[in-house]
Amino acid sequence: MALNPNYEQIGKTFVQQYYAIMDDNNQRLNVANFYSETNSLMTFEGSQLMGRAKILEKFQSLTFQKIQHLITVIDSQPTFDGGVLVTVLGQLKTDDDPPHTFNQTFVLKPMGDTFFVEHDIFRLALHA
Repeated sequence: MALNPNYEQIGKTFVQQYYAIMDDNNQRLNVANFYSETNSLMTFEGSQLMGRAKILEKFQSLTFQKIQHLITVIDSQPTFDGGVLVTVLGQLKTDDDPPHTFNQTFVLKPMGDTFFVEHDIFRLALHA
């Protein structure tokens, strides 16, 4: 497969859709639909989860009520299989907590006319 020439637009559109759903308390659990039943791997703060069911469990276990992502920058690269590598840097604010810097990296894998999240790594930028 060739490199996808639309990788920047695909990355930007994905990020806008993903965080719009994640930030909507009534829609948040629908973010699991971006992931494959079996072929998605997420690393969330060092904990690895495989498949949509385990990833959904993680989202259901989060204790905040309100969340807001403020995106600073989106970097995208085409992958050699027609997918897109997306890195996001921004600030995350939950409930009444102060905002924290976060970074999240996605590998979007082509599936027909659309994409699914094959890999997702999320990390707050906290220093001990």
